[in-house]
Amino acid sequence: MRLGIIGLPNSGKTTLFNALTRSNRPTGAVSGGKLEVYTAVVAVPDPRIDQLSALYKPKKTIYATITYTDIGGLERGIGKEGISGELRNQLQQVEGFIHVVRAFEDESVPHPEGSVDPLRDLVTVDTEFLLSDLVTVERRLERLTEERRKGKPANPITFEAELETLSRFKAHLDELKPLRALETTAEERRLVRGYGLLSLKPMLVIFNSGDQLYDVARAEAHRTPNMRLIALQGKIEAEIAQLEGEDQRLFLQEYGIQEAGAQRAIRESYELLHIQSFFTVGPDEVRAWTIPIGATAQEAAGVIHSDLARGFIRAEVTAYADLLALGSEAEVKKQGKMRLEGKDYRVKDGDILHVRANV
Repeated sequence: MRLGIIGLPNSGKTTLFNALTRSNRPTGAVSGGKLEVYTAVVAVPDPRIDQLSALYKPKKTIYATITYTDIGGLERGIGKEGISGELRNQLQQVEGFIHVVRAFEDESVPHPEGSVDPLRDLVTVDTEFLLSDLVTVERRLERLTEERRKGKPANPITFEAELETLSRFKAHLDELKPLRALETTAEERRLVRGYGLLSLKPMLVIFNSGDQLYDVARAEAHRTPNMRLIALQGKIEAEIAQLEGEDQRLFLQEYGIQEAGAQRAIRESYELLHIQSFFTVGPDEVRAWTIPIGATAQEAAGVIHSDLARGFIRAEVTAYADLLALGSEAEVKKQGKMRLEGKDYRVKDGDILHVRANV
């Protein structure tokens, strides 16, 4: 899973990047007009993996990961002609966005608009992505229209499907609504996959309140489908990220924070992208894998290795809770809690899989 951290200048993106990745990049740096991109891979904390590792004592324990990419270069007005070049390339590569919205006052850090207004800034970035998508869709529709004028398309069925999809998208964008708010089919998303439509991507909005508090209820009217809203005290969360164990627990307790921001952002991201984890276990390796909710056993096998999907026979499936309660695979089998499932079985969060395949 790869998420792009975006936001207007001086919104505290770097502070949140440090909080989410336990990095220590300097904040307030000036890029001099050059696009700056920073990436970090973060292990997803999961107490279930810790428990499984304690049970199996494997040679390796491997957590699921999230790649965070801090992408600079966003500002008001960039969407009118369509976002292009390296910035667009970086924005297209991510599966979803973490939009950092400034909700803190600090006279030493001027806001580019002259005042702090979180809802205005939220709408500004959404509008820039929307306008950029509108330019992309209109240009593609013009090419399709020209192709039809010149003669019969090479693949009439695909041509008509794409034309219909883009026309529907354009009508939605013309109403100044992001594409993530439009109900789309898997086939429609496949048809437009190569266009990198930015407002189609899911978005986690983080209101960065510095060391203050912010009530996200103020932004409910701006929530769209495939968008989640949370508030984090970025300045405090960056300090929390530099602590471990008991020191971190005491710090959280002192500030009355129930859950570290990094963990909350990960949990919200999983829900936003509709993904979940399953596990493989053994003396050599205990590992967490990430799949879409609703993925089949055969699709999960393909995440482990493509050969396992091609040669899939069946999967031995154990619920994590059953293994933990019974203490061993032998007892799980004895109690009839290990099941044999076919390729169409829908994997559940926390399932432990052993794939049998002809490879």
